[in-house]
Amino acid sequence: MVKGRGQEFQTGDWVIYHKTKWSSHPGPRARDIKPSPGGDQYVYCIDKFWVVDEVQSDGSIVLITRTGKRHIVDSDVPNLRRATWIDRLRFRSRFQAVEMMNREQTSSVASE
Repeated sequence: MVKGRGQEFQTGDWVIYHKTKWSSHPGPRARDIKPSPGGDQYVYCIDKFWVVDEVQSDGSIVLITRTGKRHIVDSDVPNLRRATWIDRLRFRSRFQAVEMMNREQTSSVASE
């Protein structure tokens, strides 16, 4: 268990990561959209729904995405927070998709 910003993270926790992106055409889930200084692109935030895969001894955590990618981030990064019970209800299918992908990858590795 690792503590970050008053939050303790454990393996299996559902978390929301606020990712900043740049694009000429923000998608429908984009929020806080602002034009970039040059005016050709936009800067915006998008919420990513990830699951804690591993808690490391140095205070960082390994997060797994819906597509099976893994990201290592510090547990006290301000863009990361544990999903509230409302988030868990509202975005349940997104988190379950991540867990399902993780189970499929784990079972395919075990069978090899």
